[in-house]
Amino acid sequence: MSVERTEIDGLVVITMKQIDDERGVVREFYRASSWREVGLPDLGPWMQLNVTETRQGALRGLHGEDMHKLVSVAAGEAFGAYVDARPTSPSYGKVVTVRLTQGRQVLVPKGVCNGFQSVTDTQYLYSFDSEWVPGMAGTAVHPLDAALGIAWPLPVDIANPAQISVKDAGQPSFAEATRPA
Repeated sequence: MSVERTEIDGLVVITMKQIDDERGVVREFYRASSWREVGLPDLGPWMQLNVTETRQGALRGLHGEDMHKLVSVAAGEAFGAYVDARPTSPSYGKVVTVRLTQGRQVLVPKGVCNGFQSVTDTQYLYSFDSEWVPGMAGTAVHPLDAALGIAWPLPVDIANPAQISVKDAGQPSFAEATRPA
């Protein structure tokens, strides 16, 4: 297992242990003892797991709910984007992008916006340390906000709901979403 710290405080890229043989591959997704050994927080038990199946080119996010997330791809490849929307964070406003392939995952802290674009047809796995509930605290940001400078790998047609949901396309810019009340 290897751990790579990023420019966003608490956002960590993890490459988990993998065993290959003639039958295929076994990858660890989460092992509490391995996390403790490398100084990662113990977030278990996970309270909710989601899998999305997303077509090539489609974009999901950017959402920063009040929960820790562990994200990865089970199949395919995705381009992950993360934006620190926590006003008191030392890395507030920073953007980090990560190529997500099988065996590579990202620990996303509470309040950091998470989004991805499927580079291929993708199965994307989310683990949450609390259950999602309608209206929960958090920030959502328009994923195509030019001020963020995210270079999504594939073009996105803002008018095509197969590429971006109406909800995500209607989110405010980062500046609008994080403006003090």
